[in-house]
Amino acid sequence: MNTDTDVLFISHGGGPMPLLGDPGHREMVTRLTELATKLGKPSAILVISAHWEESVPTITAGAKPPLIYDYYGFPPEAYEIEYPCPGEPALAQQVYQALDQAGIPVRLDEQRGFDHGLFVPLKLMYPDADIPCIQLSLVSSLDAGTHLAIGRALQALDYDNLLVIGSGFLFHNMRAFFSKQTPDIQARNQAFEEWLEQTCGDTNLPESERAKRLVDWERAPHARFCHPREEHLLPLHVCYGLANKSSNAHLSATVLGKRSGMFYWQQKEV
Repeated sequence: MNTDTDVLFISHGGGPMPLLGDPGHREMVTRLTELATKLGKPSAILVISAHWEESVPTITAGAKPPLIYDYYGFPPEAYEIEYPCPGEPALAQQVYQALDQAGIPVRLDEQRGFDHGLFVPLKLMYPDADIPCIQLSLVSSLDAGTHLAIGRALQALDYDNLLVIGSGFLFHNMRAFFSKQTPDIQARNQAFEEWLEQTCGDTNLPESERAKRLVDWERAPHARFCHPREEHLLPLHVCYGLANKSSNAHLSATVLGKRSGMFYWQQKEV
């Protein structure tokens, strides 16, 4: 694959709360700002967002996508957030061609805007909003193998200084977020996080075994407790499919009282 691409899976938090000063997101905000400093400024960013599902992988292709405030019940300032980054139609076309050439049905969407899976973390990481961005949807089947295949197809991208971000949440049980934190909940959360850390980061695992574990993620300890629905996990599968190696770093973070970290794959030659 092109070695001028870095790959990052992030936990993006609860709606706009990271931008509203919520104390439960303080550690996540710190991790994202630290990552942006470490990574430097990319030429463009491709975001796979947990908040967009289509029947086939779909790519934003507009030159100036608007923002989609796809959350409810927050104060008025949550709907006044601005992140006027440009789109990048040329990169969208490259992504289209990479998936098409891999035999994956794919679609361009020139009308859709950017959802909070993009603009919330990027406003923290790159607040100047001057980096061209595109979004890639999940597939509504939510099949793990399909999302690994999408990531593998993206290995064909040839775009200088590209950053690919899987924007999800390593723990996404909404009921548990708003329940009393018990030792049992904490233990289940931690067991799944540790399984993911080993799966993504163990350098002794053959890539075939790593991929198999991710396809069979439901067999992991307390997997369905942590992800009653897997849309916030699957951006990780796309990231791994693209990187096709053990992660270089796992960044631990506690978000809303739950362990929900991030993974980084360094691809650039230094």
